[in-house]
Amino acid sequence: MSAHLPALGRRTALLGLSAALALPQARVAFAQAPGEARLVVVLLRGGMDGLHAVQPYGDPAFAGLRGPLALPEPGQEGGLLDLGDRFGLHPRLAALHAMFGAGEALLVHAVAGHWRTRSHFDAQDLLESGADQRLSSGWLNRALAAIPARAGAQPAGLSVGTDMPLLMRGATPVGNFAPRGSATPPPDLFARVAELNAADPVTGPAIAEGLRVRGYATGTLGEDAAIRPAQGGAFRALALAAGRLLSQADGPRVAAFELSGWDTHAQQASRLNAPLAQLDEGLAALKEALGAHWRRTAVLVVTEFGRTVRVNGTAGTDHGTGGVAFVVGGAVAGGRVGGTWPGLAEPQLFQGRDLAPTSDLRALAKGLLRDHLRLPAQAVARAFPGSEAAAPQGGLIRV
Repeated sequence: MSAHLPALGRRTALLGLSAALALPQARVAFAQAPGEARLVVVLLRGGMDGLHAVQPYGDPAFAGLRGPLALPEPGQEGGLLDLGDRFGLHPRLAALHAMFGAGEALLVHAVAGHWRTRSHFDAQDLLESGADQRLSSGWLNRALAAIPARAGAQPAGLSVGTDMPLLMRGATPVGNFAPRGSATPPPDLFARVAELNAADPVTGPAIAEGLRVRGYATGTLGEDAAIRPAQGGAFRALALAAGRLLSQADGPRVAAFELSGWDTHAQQASRLNAPLAQLDEGLAALKEALGAHWRRTAVLVVTEFGRTVRVNGTAGTDHGTGGVAFVVGGAVAGGRVGGTWPGLAEPQLFQGRDLAPTSDLRALAKGLLRDHLRLPAQAVARAFPGSEAAAPQGGLIRV
């Protein structure tokens, strides 16, 4: 590297500091919360087909509407994993099924956000903003704004990465973590970037803090674990790292993941196998890494909307409305399929094409903020402004 580096812009400096090859399709961000409860939010970008992941094979209209996307019933070769009540889980979600059997997974069907847009970008912004319009901050960041820092613990900014979901952006300090690829920067790069930006009132303190928390993450995970993706892909690597960091006494208590690959307009049956397996492996890795702290953990898995009930002409599905959300973890009162099933008969479909939503995603999130993180009512209301109609859902957490 040349002995004379050009001046760096603020974003370039921060990206350079991470010296990271971002893992494709997955990222994680952290923050703090009170007590020992851990909360993880997983954003499935692209609109996961809830009717494919959790198939209502007992609904009389299901097989005819779904055609080649309807899998064999439980007990048959290549069939669904039995959930009871005539629902079945996709066979690529075996670890999730085991959690369901252990009472650690609640699967909420016919759920949707408070929007009725079929635009990925608008729906994702509204999902993460938690409001009727896109905000510059996310609902999870606002919910944590009232939480004081724990004495002797890491600050809310845990690590440096290349991006952060809107869900976690806002006034409350949070940070990113992303395992780097196999390329390793020169040993003095970080120090040189910090020196170049020391006088800048914005990037100077940010880089200094980034170096400090980078040392914390490396010290916790080990240099090799912090750099190289684990076997099983990017999402599993992040889940393992996040679980280990969340399990530290002075570590964060809240994490947000994202996993893309769910927009299946064509050949859905084969294309969904990989992201379903990645999600399943990631949830299993998170449980493994959290160890004893899994019993204090709740994981909310959500997507921006479901898919159309009918299969399109290219063996896929299009943007829809009602879908499925997962609430998993040792703290969860699981082992059941939740929500009110609306049915798939023609008069029961939303706009004649979608699974009709009967549960509000905000109610699930608010229930976890209230009953799991024990946040006061004011903090929950600030997280979701104008959501009085979506009361926090009870019964999500073990008593």
